[in-house]
Amino acid sequence: MTSVAPLVHSWTFEAIGTVWRIEAASPLDDGVREQITGAIARFDSEWSRFRADSLVSRLGGEGGAVPAPADAVAMLDAYDALDTATAGAVNPLVGEALARRGYDADYSLVDRGPVSAPRNWRELITWSPDALSLSEPALLDVGALGKGRLADLVLDLVPDGPAVVDAGGDIAVRGATQRVALEHPYDASRAIGVWSVTDAALCASAINRRAWGDGLHHVLDARTGQPVRRYAATWAAAPDAMTADAVATALFFDGGPRLAAEWGAEWVRMGTDGSVEWSPRCEAELFS
Repeated sequence: MTSVAPLVHSWTFEAIGTVWRIEAASPLDDGVREQITGAIARFDSEWSRFRADSLVSRLGGEGGAVPAPADAVAMLDAYDALDTATAGAVNPLVGEALARRGYDADYSLVDRGPVSAPRNWRELITWSPDALSLSEPALLDVGALGKGRLADLVLDLVPDGPAVVDAGGDIAVRGATQRVALEHPYDASRAIGVWSVTDAALCASAINRRAWGDGLHHVLDARTGQPVRRYAATWAAAPDAMTADAVATALFFDGGPRLAAEWGAEWVRMGTDGSVEWSPRCEAELFS
């Protein structure tokens, strides 16, 4: 990404399985960097289903109630809306379905067949500012919006002034403009367009990322446990990265555009047949 604001200080590091880059107008001192790495570590220890010691893994093995993580209400409220908009295709208890297809804690990439996520997840999960509980063991997965949520949290920790947080392609921008290439899902050396983002966030999802086996990838329909086939890539721009990330996930399903309109997000999506769709007020520059 190329900045048109005076973001002359850059910090690149690896965390939660991806490369992060933070650009700012002034250097990030050691104290700020420690706050950022601490926030990422906390989020990972709470929400990662790839860690045996995480809160999510504990609930997956035992169920029960725990003190609510700071992000529980915001994320699960958003999942409530995602589930409604997609008629159940996006579900926070899709973790076991992903694990059975091979995207498990050991990254086995061994397919054990499809299983649907519990459709009655709202009866199984209870959340409030004080407590998060599961009435029976079940595996939470917040991949539909979690990285976007974390990008927002990290941006909030960067001192005031222009800044950009790039969390492996989920980008949150403050006080600056970024021109971001929309990577072709079948050819990483090409782009289908460019999107200029100012004081907003842009998140993307594609079936070529975290793909394995015979057509398996990380975007599953929670109702069937099967990978989506109609769309290959999605992009969404919104005022914050959690919203953009959530909309990018919803766009793999029929209800995505309606949810984007309700949440004030703009979008682009590419079908597996090569066709491209976009929202009415989308400002992305799309190539023919």
